[in-house]
Amino acid sequence: MDGAHENAAESSSSVPRSEEPACSAGGPEVLPPEESEGCAGSLDAAPKKLCGYLSKFGGKGPIRGWKSRWFFYDERKCHLYYSRTAQDANPLDSIDLSSAVFDCKADAEEGTFEIKTPSRIITLKAATKQVMLYWLQQLQTKRWEFHSSPPAPPAAPDAAPAGNGPTLRLELEQEEEELEDFLSPVRTPPGLVGAAAALQPVPTKPLALQNISLKHLGTEIQNTMYNIRSNRQAQGTGHGPPGEDPPLSAEPQRAEWPLPSDPGTPGKDPADSPKPTPKSSLTANLIQKAKRPNNTFPLFAEGLTRTRTAQEKILALEQQVLMLTKELKSQKELVRILHKALEAAQQEKRASSAYLAAAEDKDRLELVRHKVRQIAELGKRVEALERERESLAQTAGLREQQVQELQRHVQQLLEKNQAKQQVICKLSEKVTWDFTHPPTQPPVPLGAADRDFLSQQEKMEHLKDDMEAYRTQNRFLNSEIHQVTKIWRRVAEKEKALLMKCAYLQAKNCQVESKYLAGLRRLQEAAGGEATESSELLRQLTQEALQWEAGEASADGVELSPISEYDEYGFLTVPNYEMEDLKLLAKIQALEVHSHHLLAHEAVERPLRERWAALGDLAPSVELKQLLRAGVPREHRPRVWKWLVQLRVRHLQSPGHYQELLSRGQVREHPAARQIELDLNRTFPNNKHFTCPTSTFPDKLRRVLLAFSWQNPTIGYCQGLNRLAAIALLVLEEEESAFWCLVAIVETIMPADYYSKTLTSSQVDQRVLQDLLLEKLPRLMAHLGQYRVDLSFLTFNWFLVVFADSLISNILLRVWDAFLYEGTKVVFRYALAIFKYNEEEILRLQDSLEIYQYLRFFTKTICNSQKLMTIAFNDMNPFPMKQLRQLRRAHRERLEAELHELEQLKAEPPRRMAEEQWSSR
Repeated sequence: MDGAHENAAESSSSVPRSEEPACSAGGPEVLPPEESEGCAGSLDAAPKKLCGYLSKFGGKGPIRGWKSRWFFYDERKCHLYYSRTAQDANPLDSIDLSSAVFDCKADAEEGTFEIKTPSRIITLKAATKQVMLYWLQQLQTKRWEFHSSPPAPPAAPDAAPAGNGPTLRLELEQEEEELEDFLSPVRTPPGLVGAAAALQPVPTKPLALQNISLKHLGTEIQNTMYNIRSNRQAQGTGHGPPGEDPPLSAEPQRAEWPLPSDPGTPGKDPADSPKPTPKSSLTANLIQKAKRPNNTFPLFAEGLTRTRTAQEKILALEQQVLMLTKELKSQKELVRILHKALEAAQQEKRASSAYLAAAEDKDRLELVRHKVRQIAELGKRVEALERERESLAQTAGLREQQVQELQRHVQQLLEKNQAKQQVICKLSEKVTWDFTHPPTQPPVPLGAADRDFLSQQEKMEHLKDDMEAYRTQNRFLNSEIHQVTKIWRRVAEKEKALLMKCAYLQAKNCQVESKYLAGLRRLQEAAGGEATESSELLRQLTQEALQWEAGEASADGVELSPISEYDEYGFLTVPNYEMEDLKLLAKIQALEVHSHHLLAHEAVERPLRERWAALGDLAPSVELKQLLRAGVPREHRPRVWKWLVQLRVRHLQSPGHYQELLSRGQVREHPAARQIELDLNRTFPNNKHFTCPTSTFPDKLRRVLLAFSWQNPTIGYCQGLNRLAAIALLVLEEEESAFWCLVAIVETIMPADYYSKTLTSSQVDQRVLQDLLLEKLPRLMAHLGQYRVDLSFLTFNWFLVVFADSLISNILLRVWDAFLYEGTKVVFRYALAIFKYNEEEILRLQDSLEIYQYLRFFTKTICNSQKLMTIAFNDMNPFPMKQLRQLRRAHRERLEAELHELEQLKAEPPRRMAEEQWSSR
């Protein structure tokens, strides 16, 4: 390694001494008197602390080379700190092991291994090969333990949660068993690692200056001052004469070890990561720090003694905590069940009170019907959950079979690897036998034969050593790959869980913000036009709410699905209303849509995408009908729509038909061309594809409408066809596909005369809708009839363009998914569902003008597509197409009779005038 590694490794500032790393600094922890008896009497029985001397490669120029360093592991941060000696108070630097990988080189010097982090590579060398393997195995275990265990509470960093102790212990034991398949556990080298290594003398170097870190000269001076101070205190208190080693039974003066902070972690508090001290105050700081208690590494093992009685007490306390935790969980579950039972009883009480308080039998009958519908819905939900449980059980069984097959495959690979190793060993033995027992050869001079034999034997020994080294390296690298893969999977699962949590919090934030904006809007309506101080404050808050964007709140925030200006089909997510109160309403609508999208992404959209991906070839079925009602994912929608249109118009299609229609328009102009040109600029003014000057969509739309006017001369062009064709273009993108989609809607899905000059079928459907509203929503129709509100001015456009101007794009396209498959029945269902969705809001309005103003934009406030779909297809009592045809037939007869009577009334005055003129003659 070059000198840059040493500089990068030793470029951090001094670490504060105010924190204590729970003896992970490599030294034993001095416990209180009541706990000191519980420690094991020997270093072998005590829990091993990962620490010891290693050689680190680094430096620059003439001092480049190996430097002896004392390494110790911090349990809480998963950092490996190092200093010059075990007695130093402040470490030189640290290595982050949480994202590091380890490697041992078979062709390098014995005991050499590497720690590779995303920012640097640290080359270390142990005293022996056994020490190297011990360090590598321990570092792997510590890294896995850090990734597997939950973070410790900040109030008590040394205490792990009682409920996670056994689980973590089982995971670590399982991990050790898995690693044994690759590399057998290495025994602890006595005296070279752990607390006992601190009692050994520091490994000497040829030059004293070579082992000093010049990059951190200030830290070296501080550590030297601490050592001098500790030696003077030891001499003054009678620990021994100068120059003698202190006795092993002496108690260390320092009971705590400073917690090194992570020098590479930015953004921490200055108290946790102090800035470098200016040179002018270096002497003063050294004197002030020298007066503090001794911070040197504890040299004595008296604090490690601990009897088994204390350990048994600790185990008993842990078991007691586990029992109390389980009991607490069971009590919480009991409280939750009782709470649910109380809620059910209260709901039943309210229903009974409402039933008793009903004035008429009609109201009571309606309540009973409502209960029956609720019972039926709950029964359907129970059946759906049961089917889902069965499917999940089947899926779990399949996954279990896959896991067993993978385990068998891994076992076969391990057996194959073992067999290969046996073959290699046998071949090596055979080669050795061939070299040691050569065939009979002609006699040669004795000296030359001996020299050849010795050289061959020496080469063979070298090859054996190389084979053993490569075998060890192979086993370790296999274990490293296995463990890093497991860590990566665990990190991916944690990341997925965090993203789901972040999406949930983001959705909740959108809901809170929308409620805040709704409150501002209500305050605006209540304040009216009064010019008071509170109204001015309200105006400023409203202005700030309209200008503030969620992405500007935090530069470091995670935006899983930011609110963009346009959605995926080019529609404005926040409609540009001119009135101030409607602008606030548009912002509330955008937040609600975003909130529902985030909440439904994992729970609804992901399973739906998986079902569509596994569907395969499309064919009419009940499953396809349910999937289309739930909505088609964007990536599948063009393919599905093309198939649906093909079902409708396959008897009308012929190769080159669309191009032939376009060529007619080039020969002579169609009478409807001028009206088409006027309506092009009015098509979806809130969609960027039809308002951008450089967009190709207006030209495509013009050609599609002209081709249809030649295709159907009876209709030619009717206002509303431009929006139908525009929706088809946005989804299908191809002109010809959009043309046939328009043909399918006008000529096969909608009834005849729906887009004719008289619009007879359209008027019939409005009367059918009135009958259905009176049947399904009697309270709402009675309320609207009281204020003489005519809904046809609103619903006529709904049916003519299939809600193209009314619903937001996310819900509109889901309506079209079902409409293209099931026909006009879907339009009736969604029309009823829209009024049911907003029924309570309309019933609260007590003025005809307020009702008309609300009906202008109330469809844009519908944000929950799942709720609207449930109302349309589940909550409303079913009405089949047969009933729809009967209602249409009856109303058509009445309408035609009314039109005939009107024609007679119009023709009667001219006939009377002619008779009068004849009689006057």
